[in-house]
Parts: sequence; C-alpha cells; structure tokens
Amino acid sequence: MRNTPKICVINGDGIGNEVVPETVRVLNELGDFEFIHAHAGYECFKRCGDAIPENTIEIAKESDCILFGSVTTPKPTELKNKSYRSPILTLRKELDLYANIRPTYNFDNLDFVIIRENTEGLYVKKEYYDEKNEVAIAERIISKFGSSRIVKFAFDYAVQNNRKKVSCIHKANVLRVTDGLFLEVFEEMSKHYEKLGIKSDDYLIDATAMYLIRNPQMFDVLVTTNLFGDILSDEAAGLIGGLGMSPSANIGDKNGLFEPVHGSAPDIAGKGISNPIATILSAAMMLDHLKMNKEAEYIRKAVKKTVECKYLTPDLGGNLKTFEVTEKIIESIRSQMIQ
Repeated sequence: MRNTPKICVINGDGIGNEVVPETVRVLNELGDFEFIHAHAGYECFKRCGDAIPENTIEIAKESDCILFGSVTTPKPTELKNKSYRSPILTLRKELDLYANIRPTYNFDNLDFVIIRENTEGLYVKKEYYDEKNEVAIAERIISKFGSSRIVKFAFDYAVQNNRKKVSCIHKANVLRVTDGLFLEVFEEMSKHYEKLGIKSDDYLIDATAMYLIRNPQMFDVLVTTNLFGDILSDEAAGLIGGLGMSPSANIGDKNGLFEPVHGSAPDIAGKGISNPIATILSAAMMLDHLKMNKEAEYIRKAVKKTVECKYLTPDLGGNLKTFEVTEKIIESIRSQMIQ
C-alpha cells in the first residue's frame, strides 16, 4: 500500500452525484488521499455508448480502492437493442470482487453481517430465449471453488471481527444440486472453525426472510449465494430505517470497492435531500480495508451521534439537506480528533 492511498471515485447517476462528493468531504477530514475521478452509469452510456468505459476499469484496477456511488439501470425496452453492461457487475467480474459484505446495525441492539457470494449464481447473466417453445431460461452457476472461498471468507471474517457464529442460508431442500453443493462446502469447512470457537448453523432462505423480521438478533454472520444475499440485505435495511443507512463492501484478493446499497433514486436526485450516511459508512469500511481503523471509528461514532441527535434527511423523518447532515458528521469527527 502506497503512503497516500489512491482512490478511484465513481459518482455514477442520480443521487450518486450528491452523496459521493459529500463522502469525499468527510474523507478529506481524516487523511491524505489521491482521488482519481472516473465515469460510469447510464448517463455515461448515453454520452459515449458504454456504461463503463475501459479507461474507468483500468483506473479502478490501478487504484487501492474504489468509492462507488449508484447507477441507474435502464429497462430493456429503453435500450433499443443496444448492448448495455452493468458497471457494478462488470467491476465485480473484472476485479474478481467475490465477497460482498453488507453489515446491518442500529448502534443499539442490532448488529449482524450478510456476506454474499458476488460472482456466481444467477448473476452470471447466462440467459437465452427459446423462440420455438417461447421459454426464457437462465443458468444458475454454483461452483465448489466459488462456494469454498466465500464460505472461508465468512468464517475468517467472523474470527477477525470477534463474531461468534456463521449461518449458511440456502434452499438445498429444493435446489439439491446447486445449493446442495454450497451447503456441503459450508458443513465441511465449519468443522475447522469450530476448533476456533466459531459456531455454525444453517437455515432455508424463506425461513430466514421471516426470522430477520421476527428475531434478527438470532443472527451474527450470514453467508449465502448471490441473489439470496442481494434480497436479504435489502430486507435487512428495512430494520434500520432503509437503504440510506446501509453500506457495503466488495472485496477481492487485490481490490476493494465500497458503495451504498441504495440505488440512484431519480425521484429525489437534484433536490439536495438524499441521505449520505450509507455512502459515508461505506467509506468507513474502506478505511478499515486500508488499515485506517481509528479513522473508520471516528466516522461510525460521528454517524451514531448524528442519528441519536436526529440530524436527519427526510427519508429518516428529518428535515436537513444532504450537506447539512454531512456538516454534522464532520463537526463530530473534528471534536473527536481534538480530544
């Protein structure tokens, strides 16, 4: 790691153009960074015909981390037969960002983490249409290699972060081959980590969806496949006020990309009322990745104070603007740094 971390900054579309610059303001309070701005998203696609130009991919590969905002995903009917590639799925594939970490906490009685396999499952986008039979078909790819490394990542995460239990979320009672393989890998690997004091169990995906609402405290670390993790983490966001409070990290062996879970929210874009907290908390995860743990904790404590004092945007019942929430967070960070 170089002395001055090189951060690729991709605002994206919609409110990404609001929450990412606010997050950069916060980061500038905490250290010296080299920010390299790059383009991606639907607006980029309309300008140059590519939602993620090769130059953006190269900048991302050469950077220590990527701070990613949000992008608008066009409907197939809007593309008029033009080829479109998802910026975030492309970066996950190009940088082999196989682990998606999505923490859910409310600074009080709720604290669990969903770790989602990021490169396989239905999101490999292997689809085709059988015109003769008028049937659309998608392949779901689950490999032993992919399953092994995400399960190991989840158990290692538990060990490194003083977590006590890892739960495997699956549908092996129906998807006996694909999820059967995922569960088999989990059960075999859990034997090693039991010796390190990490408990393990497993739940069906549909039951988990109910348990997250009725008793989320029963979970600590959840590891699951791509689509299941995507859906569960959005459900989990509902427990803490919405997607505006939900950060995430995409981690590979060489790179890390950090983004809010929310989308581009075109209905509020440009109004200055978007919630910057999810992106700012994603930056805290980035600082942890850069071994700047003290600075990451400054952010989390500042966000906690801001929420407790109800300095909030409208999505959380407040009346502050995006930049005003950021100001409150920066004020708290500065207060911590002089103590």
